[in-house]
Amino acid sequence: MATLAHCAYCFESLSAALEKRPALSLHQVQSLWKEYHDPALETPEASDGDEEVEDDVPPTARPAAVSRLMVPTPTGSSGSSSSVSVNSAVSTPASAVSEASSASSVSVPSAAGKSGGSSSSRGGFFGLGKKLMGEKDKHKGKEENKQASIPATGLDDGEDEDMDDEDDEDGVGSHPLFVTWNTLSRSGGEKRLRGCIGTFEAQELDDGLRSYALTSAFDDTRFPPITARELPTLECGVTLLTNFESLPQSPSSALDWTVGTHGLRISFTHHGRRYGSTYLPDVAKEQGWSKEETIVSLMRKAGWNGRREEWRQVELQVVRYQGRQVRLGFKEWKEWREWVGGRGG
Repeated sequence: MATLAHCAYCFESLSAALEKRPALSLHQVQSLWKEYHDPALETPEASDGDEEVEDDVPPTARPAAVSRLMVPTPTGSSGSSSSVSVNSAVSTPASAVSEASSASSVSVPSAAGKSGGSSSSRGGFFGLGKKLMGEKDKHKGKEENKQASIPATGLDDGEDEDMDDEDDEDGVGSHPLFVTWNTLSRSGGEKRLRGCIGTFEAQELDDGLRSYALTSAFDDTRFPPITARELPTLECGVTLLTNFESLPQSPSSALDWTVGTHGLRISFTHHGRRYGSTYLPDVAKEQGWSKEETIVSLMRKAGWNGRREEWRQVELQVVRYQGRQVRLGFKEWKEWREWVGGRGG
């Protein structure tokens, strides 16, 4: 399950990229986040009792455990070579999928197709997310390009696939994941999608969260790249996906899911062309949609332009999945980061 520390790590990765400084690793963030919220875990200072103290330890030195945490970890590389909106007809690698999970971006299909400009014109800095993800793809030897909004599910009818490793107490392992950036109004009453890209391919969280935090911030083609000036307005959401289940191909089975519990990934062929799109579990509930409205919206998002009442005539492949989104605002992250900085991090 996603944690607030995962969101803090995404903020750390984005802030470090914008400030061109080394970022803390996921392990460092998780350890310091836990310590920040549980003062009892802090390394106790030397007391005036009878405890022995080694003479050769400088009085100003930090405790060894904290010092190790503060050592910056070189940025690794991960992810896929490029990322585009699921409405786009250009080629996209199998691992990267963009997701609209905000009322301002998913109400109408045209909003999801909005572009802030070609990613090729954004220069080396704003291509950082793509570079990180591309290097990992090259390392894995992937050469996949699919002429579709998103790739097919890869599941046979009726087949279930659990794409999530067992969670442990530290929230590590390999998971399919999505990173969402929202902007919040000063009053906090209005939220707008600013970028959201993820993958259905299980990722090691240290690499995966960093890569998709940057890719969703810089390379979501529906929006211009996030800038340093926007950081104080941001909210980060992380969703780790679990319990993937492929549903039988029938109109009734396409509605066999629960609003607020399941996310959906659909794919279908229309006029000889393959389409697909996805909504995270929170989208339908936030929009106030019925199941049928959600299916039709997904089809529109994928590029289908048929009449609303004709959706049942399309042979849909539907995969339902689960995942609770955890969100963290910039203010909370900044307070924690200033505490870390005060310790020499």
